[in-house]
Amino acid sequence: MSETIADAAPTNWVDRHAPQFARPYLKLARADRPIGTWLLLWPCLWSIALAANDLSVIWLMLLFAVGAVVMRGAGCTFNDIVDRDFDAQVERTKGRPLPSGAVTVTQAFVFLVAQLLAGLGILLSLNGTAIALGFASVLLIAVYPFMKRITYWPQIVLGLVFNWGALMGYAAVRGPLDWPPILLYAGAIFWTIGYDTIYAHQDKDDDALIGVKSSALKLGDKTGAALWGFYAAMIAALLSVGYMSHMGFLYYAGVAAAAAHLVWQIRSLDIGDEEKCLRLFRSNREFGLIVFVAIVTGKLVA
Repeated sequence: MSETIADAAPTNWVDRHAPQFARPYLKLARADRPIGTWLLLWPCLWSIALAANDLSVIWLMLLFAVGAVVMRGAGCTFNDIVDRDFDAQVERTKGRPLPSGAVTVTQAFVFLVAQLLAGLGILLSLNGTAIALGFASVLLIAVYPFMKRITYWPQIVLGLVFNWGALMGYAAVRGPLDWPPILLYAGAIFWTIGYDTIYAHQDKDDDALIGVKSSALKLGDKTGAALWGFYAAMIAALLSVGYMSHMGFLYYAGVAAAAAHLVWQIRSLDIGDEEKCLRLFRSNREFGLIVFVAIVTGKLVA
C-alpha cells in the first residue's frame, strides 16, 4: 500500500520511510496522520503539569506520550473495523487499509489486540487511581464508533473519550481527583466538539448520502455560531482552573493567547472549503501547546 491516504500529508514519514510491509498497519493506526495523537496527548500533559510540583513528572509525560500513540492507534483500528463498509463509500476514507483491501479484518483484529496489550502494560505501571480511571474509560471507547449511527452528536462521546487523560494525568501524579482536573476535562469536551465539528465538514456530503450522522450535518450554516459557544466554554473552564489553582499572571496571558487562537479558527472557517477545514482542525495542536505553556509558566510564577 503506497498511495497516500486523503488527509495525510504528502510528505508523511510512513509513505517516505516505513518498510512496505508495515505501512498498512501504521496507516491503520494513523501513524501517517499524527494530529489525533497530539489531540489525545495534550489533555494528559495539561493535567500532569497542573498536578506537578517538580520536574520528576517528565518521565510520566513520556509514558503518557507512548500511551497516546498506542491507544490512539488502537482506537483508530477498532473504529476502522467497525466502519469499514461506510469508509468504502466516502471519498476521503476509501483508501484506508481495510476498505482498500491492504489489510484483512482478521489481521486488523490481531493488530488491535497487540496494541491493547501494549496499552494495558503502560496502564498497569500507573497508580491505583489512574488504573481504575483507565478501565472506566473502556465502555466509552467501545461505544464511540457506533454513535454516528444513532445521534447527530457523536462528537460529545468523542470529547468524553479523547479528553479522559485530563483526569488520568492528574490522578497519576496525585491520586485523588480535585476540581481543577474535572473542570479541565469538562472544558476540553467542548473544545473537542468544536474542532471535530470543523473536521466533520469534510465528509458531510458523503455522510448525508450513506446515512451517517454528525454535528456538522446538524449545525450546517450555524456551525460558526455554535463554535463561539463551544470554545467559550473551554476558555471559561481554563479561567476557572487558573483561579482554583492559584495560577500566576502568565497563565492568564497564555489563556488569552489560546482564546485568540480559537477566535482565529472561527473567523477563518469556511465550511464549504474542505482543505481549510482540515488546516483549522490541525491547528488545534498549536492550541494545545499554548495551553500547556500557560499552565507551566503560570505555576512557575504563582
